[in-house]
Amino acid sequence: MIFFTGISNISHASKVDYSFISINRLIGKRKRKSDFEAKTWIMDSGAFSQVSTYGDHHLTAGEYAGEINRWSRCGILVRAVAQDYMCEDFILDKLGRTVEEHQKMTINNYVQLDLIRERKEIDVPIMPVLQGYEPEEYAKHVQDYGSSLKQNAWVGVGSICKRNSNPESIIDVLNAILEIRPDLRLHGFGIKKTCLQDSAIRERLFSADSMAWSFKSKKKEDPTEAIKYRNRILNMPVQTSAYFR
Repeated sequence: MIFFTGISNISHASKVDYSFISINRLIGKRKRKSDFEAKTWIMDSGAFSQVSTYGDHHLTAGEYAGEINRWSRCGILVRAVAQDYMCEDFILDKLGRTVEEHQKMTINNYVQLDLIRERKEIDVPIMPVLQGYEPEEYAKHVQDYGSSLKQNAWVGVGSICKRNSNPESIIDVLNAILEIRPDLRLHGFGIKKTCLQDSAIRERLFSADSMAWSFKSKKKEDPTEAIKYRNRILNMPVQTSAYFR
C-alpha cells in the first residue's frame, strides 16, 4: 500500500516521497503564485471543506482543469481527485440533498473532467470517487459509473474518514466495492493509523492518505513530524483483522 502524507504547508511537500495536497492550499484569498518543490503527489479537490461550507465546489470543471495544468509542472502529479460530494448524514441534512443526488453529481463532475482530459487539455489522469454511506450504496455507485470506471482504475473511496473508530464498517464498504469490481485499485481518503494497522483494510487498499499527524502535533510547522508519522505508518506491525477472527 502506498501512503500519501497530507501536507498543509506547501513548502514541506518536498520532504516526503508521496504527498497529498488540497487545491485549497493553492487557491483562495492567499492564492499561491510561485511553483513549489514536490516529489510524487496527488491533488485533492478540497471537496470536504468546500461542499460542507458552501454546498458546492468553488471551481467549475474547466477552472479546476486549469489549476491541474498549472500545478502539474511541480513535482510528479500522478492524479487529480475528481470534484466529489460527500454522503455523511450531517452533510446531506445541512444541504437538503440525498445520497443519490450526491452520487449523480459526483459522476457528472468526473465525466466532465475526464472529457477535458480526453481532449488532451490536461495530461494528468483524474481519480474518480465512489460515494455512499451504506455498503450497498457504494456498490450501486460502482454500477452507476458503468464503463466510465476503466479496468484497474485507481479510485477514491469517499465518506469513510469519519469511521476510523469503526474499522469493520470500512471493511464492509471496501468489500462491497471489490465484490463487484475486484480489479479496482482503491484509495482511502483520510484513513488513520488505527485502521491502517488492520490487515483486512490494508490488504484491500492500493493507497491511502492522512493528515492525522498535524491534528495531534504541537509542531504543525515542523516537517519532521509529518515524516515521523509516515514512517510509523509504513513500519508499524499489521495486526490480523478482528473482523475475520
